[in-house]
Amino acid sequence: MRLLHTMLRVGNLEESLKFYCDVLGMTLLRKKDYPGGEFTLAFVGYGDEADHTVLELTHNWGTDRYNLGDAYGHIAIGVDDIYATCNLIKHRGGKVVREPGPMKHGSTVIAFVEDPDGYKVELIQLGTQESAPEKQTSTQMAI
Repeated sequence: MRLLHTMLRVGNLEESLKFYCDVLGMTLLRKKDYPGGEFTLAFVGYGDEADHTVLELTHNWGTDRYNLGDAYGHIAIGVDDIYATCNLIKHRGGKVVREPGPMKHGSTVIAFVEDPDGYKVELIQLGTQESAPEKQTSTQMAI
């Protein structure tokens, strides 16, 4: 068994695709309209669905906003250089809502960004800055 995807309902699919692909560096893997159900599904991620967990962005036609509720937390993405990643996200027009720094009551360095619908995406520093490998990983290159 493995986790396949997480689904998020989005109000404006094009804005969401721009955020996840252009700002966070994911790839649009597939997109399909379902006219009978009046919705579109778009799958994005950092690798092929056969090997990676991805996001399913669901756009219900005629709905442009959702109440996010208080049960939803966030999506988490590991990055090699959280400071450079946040700067790049800002440069690409993304909104950093919590600058990089140690988590409360811990030492893990985290940051948060927000997508066009208000969903939070946590960035987590992988390893330490000093021990990060010289070559870029696929996540670092994607972001």
